[in-house]
Amino acid sequence: MRSPFARSWLLLCFFVLACSGLQSAQQPKPKVESDTRIVMLGTGTPIPDPQRSGPAVAIVASDTAYLVDCGPGIVRRAAAAAQNGVEALDPPKLGMVFVTHLHSDHTLGLPDLIFTPWIEGREKPLEAYGPEGLKAMTRNILEAWKEDIAIRTEGLEHGNRTGYQVNVHEIQPGVVYQDENVKVTAFPVAHGSWKQAFGYRFDTHDRSIVLSGDTAPTQAVVKACNRCDVLIHEVYSQAGFDRLPPGRQQYHSHFHTSTRELGRIASEANPGLLILYHQLFFGTTEEQLLEEIHRVYAGKVVSAHDLDVY
Repeated sequence: MRSPFARSWLLLCFFVLACSGLQSAQQPKPKVESDTRIVMLGTGTPIPDPQRSGPAVAIVASDTAYLVDCGPGIVRRAAAAAQNGVEALDPPKLGMVFVTHLHSDHTLGLPDLIFTPWIEGREKPLEAYGPEGLKAMTRNILEAWKEDIAIRTEGLEHGNRTGYQVNVHEIQPGVVYQDENVKVTAFPVAHGSWKQAFGYRFDTHDRSIVLSGDTAPTQAVVKACNRCDVLIHEVYSQAGFDRLPPGRQQYHSHFHTSTRELGRIASEANPGLLILYHQLFFGTTEEQLLEEIHRVYAGKVVSAHDLDVY
């Protein structure tokens, strides 16, 4: 038979445990970080800036990388990201790319993406999605490097005969790809005189991400985003543009989007985060570029650099 003291001690213990459990239940759960990551592999333009590789973005969902565009330096930037902890970007794992349009600064890395991961051990063909003309471009790349392919497969390297091959999918607007990780929707954008240029929306289990590709202002971006989690958009400085000669102004106004125009687009699209890439500074600074955006747009915005992760 327990003494009164023992019974009191047990009651006190039960009371403390009950209060502790109630307090734990009332505490808010810690915020879980998104499983989907955005890796800026290249934020540059045709300008050969050593700090900015050609345009390329990786959407990493469930440890699978989905690339958008393949500017110069894409595979080496991917290797750097892998060394920084994004294992899905280890070069042999690079197996899928979505091309916005066929401008050289967005596609000069395509031979690199075809051959380097293969040399490093990729066995499956590259899956490439993009506008009309991508099949011809890929066919000509393979023809141009046919001697390299022969030496690597028939010579002492004994390379496999599948990893350099490319399955090209020339697409139209709409859902162009879907698997257990992501749904990818292409939408047309207005990139000057290009007959086909696309932006892409990626929907994963926890994030919606829209990439503009290169484009003049278009409501298609607003419609595709529509309160998306992240909008990644190209941009040029309005102040720098105002100092350009008339001919260059005419070109850029038909092919690209100013800070002023993007501010209005973002205000209407209302993304959770606006990421600037393919930045054309025209002699201005990054701080000035952001200031121009903030004059028009009150939301959260960052100017991306190569290897930034969001």
